[in-house]
Amino acid sequence: MQLVNHFLSLTFFDSSNHNDTMLTAAIILPAIIGIAVILFVISYRHNKGDNGKKKLKGKDKAALIREATRRIAQNPKDADALKALGEIYYNDGVYEKSFKMYETLLDLCGMNKELDEFDISLKYALSALKIKNMEEAYKSLVIARTMRQDVFEVNFNLGYLEYLRKNYEKAASLLNQARKDQPEHLQTLRYLGHSLLKLQKYKEAIVILRKVIDLEPEDKETLFAIAQCYNNLGQNDQAIRIFTHLRPDPQLGPAAALYAGTIHLNAHQTDKAIIDFSIGLKHLTISPDILLELKYRLAAAYIKEQNLSSAIKYLEEINSANPAYRDVPVLLRKYSELNSNQNLQTFLIAPTSDFLTLCRKLVISFFPYAKVKVVDISVQKNEYADILAEISTKKWEDLILFRFVRTANQVGELILRDLYARIKEVKAGRGFCLAAGSFTDGAKEFVEARLIDLIEKDDLIKRLTTVDYMRIET
Repeated sequence: MQLVNHFLSLTFFDSSNHNDTMLTAAIILPAIIGIAVILFVISYRHNKGDNGKKKLKGKDKAALIREATRRIAQNPKDADALKALGEIYYNDGVYEKSFKMYETLLDLCGMNKELDEFDISLKYALSALKIKNMEEAYKSLVIARTMRQDVFEVNFNLGYLEYLRKNYEKAASLLNQARKDQPEHLQTLRYLGHSLLKLQKYKEAIVILRKVIDLEPEDKETLFAIAQCYNNLGQNDQAIRIFTHLRPDPQLGPAAALYAGTIHLNAHQTDKAIIDFSIGLKHLTISPDILLELKYRLAAAYIKEQNLSSAIKYLEEINSANPAYRDVPVLLRKYSELNSNQNLQTFLIAPTSDFLTLCRKLVISFFPYAKVKVVDISVQKNEYADILAEISTKKWEDLILFRFVRTANQVGELILRDLYARIKEVKAGRGFCLAAGSFTDGAKEFVEARLIDLIEKDDLIKRLTTVDYMRIET
């Protein structure tokens, strides 16, 4: 600039060479100005960044934060300052602030090619994950993975989010890729094993989940998952050991007790099932769905033990909490009636020996003044019993087949066809079919032209009231 001023002074004060000087000025002045501009730009770029600010480097953290904050206040899109602050906040674990820095930087990536879009997307996603903004974390990780598919942080965190979103196939695929990079990473193995469990790949899941327990023996959720795998594979001894071990746990105890009790109930170990379910119900904190199921299965166990009063108690509690739960209203009506009628209870759910004793009394009740001789008794599992009896009265004698069907539901035509075939086989004169339920229209039509009488619930209950004092000759 001094050179320009000097030249101008010569131009306007040297009158003797006025014409020549004016010509020289017209030629040289633009050239001098151009050189000055070039020198200025070079100096500008040397000392300042692309945003017109000096590069932020070589400062201590506190000074760097002050300078970057000042520059962002002047220019909210100062990429260098945003990067500096974002890096500091991210490394210090101040994720709310790093999230905001990287959010702004993401908007600048389209206009500033010098910005590392992958790095910014990843750190933005991880910051979002730390502050529980799962939606933003997911979207940004998906974008980051379109740029690079071989980065552990991307595959693991995206796999974790897919697991939370219940996309278990995607989760397992991503976590398997992450596992290739870090085979011993605990959380990768953990969520991979749990994803495989959800996908019902139980054998594969057990292998992975066992490695998790090796690395973290106190991981009770994973131990519970291993027990679930054993249960689904039919390896009940291993499953029951783990579930029994977990029954006292405040968080997993109710569910573990439910599983343990169900295994025992299915194995007809009713007394152990009752203990399991009762332990589960002692926990102070139980999720509503598990609470109802514990009570439902405990009621079922008590029914098998013929402890109907205890069963009814739990059915009533379920009915009060959720009247539409499973078939509770039906069970409540059925077992309340049974609880008030001992003979009906014996007919439907008592052990076979007690049931047959009652059936013999019923046979006698049909012909109170006749001589009754039981010729044969046969039992079809726990479904029905047949009693073939010789009946002798003063006026007639006959062989009669009685079938007692242990159900409170409808009896169809098929069981009556079988009874009819059995009557012909033993050469009985007639037959009776008794049930604690009713008979279908087809069943009633079938017996119209055949010597078979149907005894439904109401008539059966009347007959049951007459047998209490009957004695059976042996």
